[in-house]
Amino acid sequence: MELPDTQSTQPEVRINLTRVGVKNVKKLVEVARPGKRPVIFISTFNVYVDLPSSLKGANLSRNFEVIDEVLQQAIEGEVNGIEEVCNAVARKLLDHHEYADRTEVKMKSLYMVKRETPVTKTECHEVVEVHASAVADRNNGTPIVRKMIGAEVTGITACPCAQNIMKELASAKLRNLEISEDKIQEFLNEIPMATHNQRGKGFLLIETDDDQRVELETIIDILKDSMSARIYELLKRGDESHVVFAAHSNARFVEDCVREMAKHVVEKFSYLPGDSVITIKQTNEESIHQHDAYAERKATIAELKAEIKAS
Repeated sequence: MELPDTQSTQPEVRINLTRVGVKNVKKLVEVARPGKRPVIFISTFNVYVDLPSSLKGANLSRNFEVIDEVLQQAIEGEVNGIEEVCNAVARKLLDHHEYADRTEVKMKSLYMVKRETPVTKTECHEVVEVHASAVADRNNGTPIVRKMIGAEVTGITACPCAQNIMKELASAKLRNLEISEDKIQEFLNEIPMATHNQRGKGFLLIETDDDQRVELETIIDILKDSMSARIYELLKRGDESHVVFAAHSNARFVEDCVREMAKHVVEKFSYLPGDSVITIKQTNEESIHQHDAYAERKATIAELKAEIKAS
Protein backbone atom coordinates (compact mmCIF):
# COMPACT_ATOMS: atom_id res chain seq x y z
CA MET A 1 0.00 0.00 0.00
CA GLU A 2 1.36 3.40 -1.00
CA LEU A 3 1.22 5.87 1.88
CA PRO A 4 0.19 9.49 1.24
CA ASP A 5 2.90 12.18 0.93
CA THR A 6 1.13 15.07 2.64
CA GLN A 7 4.17 17.37 2.52
CA SER A 8 4.00 17.43 -1.29
CA THR A 9 0.44 18.69 -1.42
CA GLN A 10 -0.40 22.34 -1.95
CA PRO A 11 -0.92 24.56 1.12
CA GLU A 12 -4.07 26.58 1.63
CA VAL A 13 -2.03 29.78 1.90
CA ARG A 14 0.53 29.78 -0.90
CA ILE A 15 3.57 31.83 0.18
CA ASN A 16 7.26 31.00 0.12
CA LEU A 17 8.96 30.29 3.46
CA THR A 18 12.50 31.47 4.18
CA ARG A 19 13.41 28.78 6.69
CA VAL A 20 11.88 25.38 7.38
CA GLY A 21 13.76 22.74 9.29
CA VAL A 22 14.78 21.29 12.63
CA LYS A 23 16.41 22.91 15.67
CA ASN A 24 18.31 21.65 18.71
CA VAL A 25 19.47 18.40 17.12
CA LYS A 26 22.13 17.10 19.51
CA LYS A 27 24.99 15.00 18.15
CA LEU A 28 28.43 13.83 19.20
CA VAL A 29 30.77 14.98 16.42
CA GLU A 30 34.10 13.19 15.94
CA VAL A 31 36.55 14.72 13.45
CA ALA A 32 39.51 12.54 12.47
CA ARG A 33 43.07 13.99 12.42
CA PRO A 34 46.04 12.33 10.68
CA GLY A 35 48.45 10.91 13.26
CA LYS A 36 46.48 12.34 16.20
CA ARG A 37 43.52 11.43 18.33
CA PRO A 38 40.19 12.56 16.85
CA VAL A 39 38.68 15.83 18.04
CA ILE A 40 35.37 15.41 19.87
CA PHE A 41 32.64 18.06 19.89
CA ILE A 42 29.35 17.93 21.77
CA SER A 43 27.20 19.73 19.22
CA THR A 44 23.74 21.16 18.66
CA PHE A 45 22.57 21.61 15.06
CA ASN A 46 19.93 23.88 13.52
CA VAL A 47 19.23 22.86 9.91
CA TYR A 48 16.99 24.76 7.47
CA VAL A 49 15.92 24.84 3.83
CA ASP A 50 13.72 27.36 2.02
CA LEU A 51 10.31 26.11 0.90
CA PRO A 52 8.40 27.15 -2.24
CA SER A 53 4.76 28.18 -2.06
CA SER A 54 3.71 25.05 -3.97
CA LEU A 55 4.58 22.64 -1.13
CA LYS A 56 2.75 22.21 2.16
CA GLY A 57 5.83 21.02 4.04
CA ALA A 58 9.49 19.94 3.84
CA ASN A 59 10.64 16.37 4.35
CA LEU A 60 12.41 16.92 7.67
CA SER A 61 13.62 13.31 8.05
CA ARG A 62 16.07 13.99 5.21
CA ASN A 63 17.84 16.53 7.42
CA PHE A 64 18.65 13.87 10.00
CA GLU A 65 19.82 11.46 7.32
CA VAL A 66 22.22 14.08 5.89
CA ILE A 67 23.66 14.99 9.29
CA ASP A 68 24.36 11.35 10.17
CA GLU A 69 25.90 10.70 6.74
CA VAL A 70 28.30 13.65 7.08
CA LEU A 71 29.22 12.78 10.68
CA GLN A 72 30.20 9.30 9.53
CA GLN A 73 32.41 10.87 6.84
CA ALA A 74 34.05 13.02 9.53
CA ILE A 75 34.84 9.91 11.60
CA GLU A 76 36.40 8.30 8.54
CA GLY A 77 38.54 11.37 7.80
CA GLU A 78 36.68 12.41 4.63
CA VAL A 79 35.56 15.70 6.20
CA ASN A 80 38.26 17.82 7.86
CA GLY A 81 37.45 20.57 10.34
CA ILE A 82 34.32 21.48 12.23
CA GLU A 83 33.24 24.12 9.71
CA GLU A 84 33.62 21.55 6.91
CA VAL A 85 30.96 19.46 8.64
CA CYS A 86 28.49 22.33 8.17
CA ASN A 87 29.73 22.89 4.62
CA ALA A 88 29.14 19.26 3.67
CA VAL A 89 25.70 19.15 5.32
CA ALA A 90 24.61 22.34 3.50
CA ARG A 91 25.67 20.94 0.12
CA LYS A 92 24.03 17.55 0.67
CA LEU A 93 20.79 19.18 1.78
CA LEU A 94 20.49 20.70 -1.70
CA ASP A 95 20.77 17.18 -3.15
CA HIS A 96 18.14 15.78 -0.78
CA HIS A 97 15.71 18.72 -1.03
CA GLU A 98 15.37 19.16 -4.80
CA TYR A 99 12.73 21.90 -4.32
CA ALA A 100 15.03 24.10 -2.16
CA ASP A 101 17.23 26.88 -3.53
CA ARG A 102 18.95 27.67 -0.23
CA THR A 103 20.09 25.62 2.75
CA GLU A 104 21.52 26.73 6.06
CA VAL A 105 23.29 24.84 8.84
CA LYS A 106 24.21 26.24 12.23
CA MET A 107 26.20 24.34 14.82
CA LYS A 108 27.16 25.27 18.36
CA SER A 109 29.58 22.92 20.10
CA LEU A 110 31.43 22.41 23.33
CA TYR A 111 35.09 21.64 22.72
CA MET A 112 37.35 20.35 25.51
CA VAL A 113 40.90 21.70 25.17
CA LYS A 114 43.90 20.42 27.11
CA ARG A 115 46.13 23.20 28.51
CA GLU A 116 49.30 23.52 30.59
CA THR A 117 49.62 26.12 33.36
CA PRO A 118 52.32 28.76 32.82
CA VAL A 119 54.65 28.08 35.77
CA THR A 120 54.18 24.59 37.22
CA LYS A 121 53.20 23.10 33.83
CA THR A 122 50.24 21.35 35.40
CA GLU A 123 47.83 19.80 32.90
CA CYS A 124 44.23 21.00 33.01
CA HIS A 125 41.25 21.26 30.71
CA GLU A 126 39.03 24.09 29.58
CA VAL A 127 35.75 24.17 27.69
CA VAL A 128 35.53 26.38 24.60
CA GLU A 129 32.25 27.21 22.88
CA VAL A 130 32.66 26.73 19.12
CA HIS A 131 30.35 28.23 16.51
CA ALA A 132 30.18 27.04 12.91
CA SER A 133 27.69 27.46 10.08
CA ALA A 134 27.30 27.27 6.32
CA VAL A 135 24.84 28.65 3.78
CA ALA A 136 24.50 27.06 0.33
CA ASP A 137 22.69 28.64 -2.65
CA ARG A 138 21.83 26.36 -5.57
CA ASN A 139 22.97 28.84 -8.26
CA ASN A 140 21.79 26.90 -11.34
CA GLY A 141 23.41 23.64 -10.30
CA THR A 142 26.74 25.11 -9.16
CA PRO A 143 26.23 25.71 -5.43
CA ILE A 144 27.80 28.77 -3.83
CA VAL A 145 28.70 28.14 -0.19
CA ARG A 146 29.72 30.61 2.49
CA LYS A 147 30.93 29.14 5.75
CA MET A 148 31.66 30.52 9.21
CA ILE A 149 33.88 29.32 12.03
CA GLY A 150 34.36 30.98 15.40
CA ALA A 151 34.64 30.58 19.13
CA GLU A 152 33.88 32.20 22.46
CA VAL A 153 36.50 31.95 25.19
CA THR A 154 36.91 33.34 28.69
CA GLY A 155 39.84 35.34 30.03
CA ILE A 156 40.61 38.06 32.56
CA THR A 157 40.85 41.81 32.04
CA ALA A 158 42.17 44.51 34.37
CA CYS A 159 40.81 48.07 34.31
CA PRO A 160 43.40 50.70 33.25
CA CYS A 161 41.38 53.62 34.67
CA ALA A 162 41.24 52.38 38.27
CA GLN A 163 44.85 51.25 37.99
CA ASN A 164 46.06 54.77 37.15
CA ILE A 165 44.09 56.15 40.11
CA MET A 166 45.76 53.59 42.41
CA LYS A 167 49.14 54.50 40.90
CA GLU A 168 48.66 58.14 41.86
CA LEU A 169 47.59 57.15 45.38
CA ALA A 170 50.63 54.90 45.76
CA SER A 171 52.95 57.67 44.55
CA ALA A 172 51.52 60.08 47.12
CA LYS A 173 51.91 57.55 49.95
CA LEU A 174 55.52 56.85 49.00
CA ARG A 175 56.32 60.57 48.88
CA ASN A 176 54.88 60.93 52.37
CA LEU A 177 57.35 58.27 53.46
CA GLU A 178 60.10 60.44 51.96
CA ILE A 179 60.99 57.97 49.25
CA SER A 180 62.88 59.61 46.40
CA GLU A 181 61.14 60.17 43.05
CA ASP A 182 63.66 57.90 41.32
CA LYS A 183 62.88 55.05 43.70
CA ILE A 184 59.14 55.65 43.42
CA GLN A 185 59.33 55.48 39.63
CA GLU A 186 61.56 52.40 39.76
CA PHE A 187 59.06 50.65 42.05
CA LEU A 188 56.05 51.57 39.92
CA ASN A 189 57.83 50.34 36.79
CA GLU A 190 58.42 46.96 38.42
CA ILE A 191 55.16 46.35 40.27
CA PRO A 192 51.79 46.92 38.55
CA MET A 193 49.21 48.63 40.72
CA ALA A 194 45.99 47.10 42.00
CA THR A 195 42.79 47.53 40.00
CA HIS A 196 39.43 45.84 39.64
CA ASN A 197 39.12 42.87 37.31
CA GLN A 198 36.54 41.46 34.95
CA ARG A 199 35.87 38.03 33.62
CA GLY A 200 36.08 38.70 29.92
CA LYS A 201 34.26 36.78 27.22
CA GLY A 202 35.70 37.20 23.75
CA PHE A 203 33.90 36.13 20.57
CA LEU A 204 35.40 35.90 17.08
CA LEU A 205 33.61 34.62 13.97
CA ILE A 206 35.11 34.49 10.47
CA GLU A 207 32.92 34.11 7.38
CA THR A 208 34.59 33.20 4.11
CA ASP A 209 34.33 31.16 0.92
CA ASP A 210 34.19 27.39 1.20
CA ASP A 211 37.63 26.93 -0.37
CA GLN A 212 39.38 28.81 2.46
CA ARG A 213 40.82 27.20 5.59
CA VAL A 214 40.62 28.90 8.99
CA GLU A 215 42.23 27.11 11.93
CA LEU A 216 40.05 26.93 15.04
CA GLU A 217 43.08 26.87 17.37
CA THR A 218 44.33 30.14 15.85
CA ILE A 219 40.97 31.76 16.57
CA ILE A 220 41.10 30.54 20.18
CA ASP A 221 44.66 31.86 20.63
CA ILE A 222 43.70 35.27 19.20
CA LEU A 223 40.83 35.56 21.67
CA LYS A 224 42.94 34.59 24.66
CA ASP A 225 45.86 36.84 23.75
CA SER A 226 43.59 39.86 23.23
CA MET A 227 42.56 40.08 26.88
CA SER A 228 44.77 41.05 29.83
CA ALA A 229 45.79 37.46 30.58
CA ARG A 230 44.85 33.86 29.97
CA ILE A 231 43.07 31.95 32.72
CA TYR A 232 43.28 28.27 33.71
CA GLU A 233 40.92 25.89 35.46
CA LEU A 234 43.63 24.67 37.84
CA LEU A 235 46.26 26.98 39.34
CA LYS A 236 49.07 26.26 41.79
CA ARG A 237 50.41 29.18 43.84
CA GLY A 238 53.14 30.00 41.33
CA ASP A 239 50.65 29.88 38.46
CA GLU A 240 48.20 32.10 40.34
CA SER A 241 50.79 34.81 40.99
CA HIS A 242 51.85 34.66 37.33
CA VAL A 243 48.27 35.15 36.06
CA VAL A 244 47.52 38.01 38.45
CA PHE A 245 50.81 39.76 37.70
CA ALA A 246 50.37 39.29 33.94
CA ALA A 247 46.81 40.66 33.99
CA HIS A 248 47.75 43.77 35.98
CA SER A 249 50.80 44.36 33.78
CA ASN A 250 48.53 44.37 30.73
CA ALA A 251 45.44 46.34 31.76
CA ARG A 252 42.89 46.67 28.95
CA PHE A 253 39.48 48.23 28.42
CA VAL A 254 36.77 46.22 26.66
CA GLU A 255 37.43 48.42 23.60
CA ASP A 256 41.14 47.50 23.70
CA CYS A 257 40.29 43.80 23.55
CA VAL A 258 38.24 44.19 20.36
CA ARG A 259 40.95 46.28 18.70
CA GLU A 260 43.62 43.73 19.68
CA MET A 261 41.53 40.94 18.17
CA ALA A 262 41.19 42.90 14.93
CA LYS A 263 44.94 43.44 14.78
CA HIS A 264 45.68 39.75 15.36
CA VAL A 265 43.09 38.68 12.76
CA VAL A 266 44.77 40.85 10.14
CA GLU A 267 48.18 39.41 11.09
CA LYS A 268 47.18 35.74 11.25
CA PHE A 269 44.64 35.60 8.42
CA SER A 270 46.14 38.02 5.91
CA TYR A 271 45.75 35.35 3.19
CA LEU A 272 41.94 35.45 3.33
CA PRO A 273 40.00 37.16 0.52
CA GLY A 274 39.14 40.80 1.19
CA ASP A 275 35.40 40.08 1.37
CA SER A 276 35.81 37.70 4.34
CA VAL A 277 33.59 39.03 7.11
CA ILE A 278 35.00 39.35 10.63
CA THR A 279 32.69 39.62 13.66
CA ILE A 280 34.36 40.50 16.97
CA LYS A 281 32.62 40.89 20.34
CA GLN A 282 33.90 41.36 23.86
CA THR A 283 31.82 41.31 27.04
CA ASN A 284 33.43 42.11 30.39
CA GLU A 285 31.52 41.10 33.51
CA GLU A 286 32.32 43.92 35.91
CA SER A 287 33.38 43.19 39.48
CA ILE A 288 32.58 46.60 41.04
CA HIS A 289 29.43 47.29 38.99
CA GLN A 290 26.25 45.35 38.36
CA HIS A 291 26.41 45.95 34.62
CA ASP A 292 28.67 44.47 31.91
CA ALA A 293 30.93 46.39 29.55
CA TYR A 294 30.57 45.56 25.84
CA ALA A 295 32.26 46.35 22.51
CA GLU A 296 31.79 44.98 19.00
CA ARG A 297 33.09 45.32 15.44
CA LYS A 298 31.88 43.72 12.23
CA ALA A 299 33.80 44.41 9.03
CA THR A 300 35.45 42.76 6.05
CA ILE A 301 39.10 41.90 6.48
CA ALA A 302 39.89 44.41 3.70
CA GLU A 303 38.29 47.18 5.76
CA LEU A 304 40.24 46.19 8.88
CA LYS A 305 43.51 46.08 6.94
CA ALA A 306 42.90 49.57 5.54
CA GLU A 307 42.06 51.06 8.95
CA ILE A 308 45.02 49.47 10.73
CA LYS A 309 47.40 50.52 7.95
CA ALA A 310 46.15 54.13 8.17
CA SER A 311 46.49 54.30 11.97
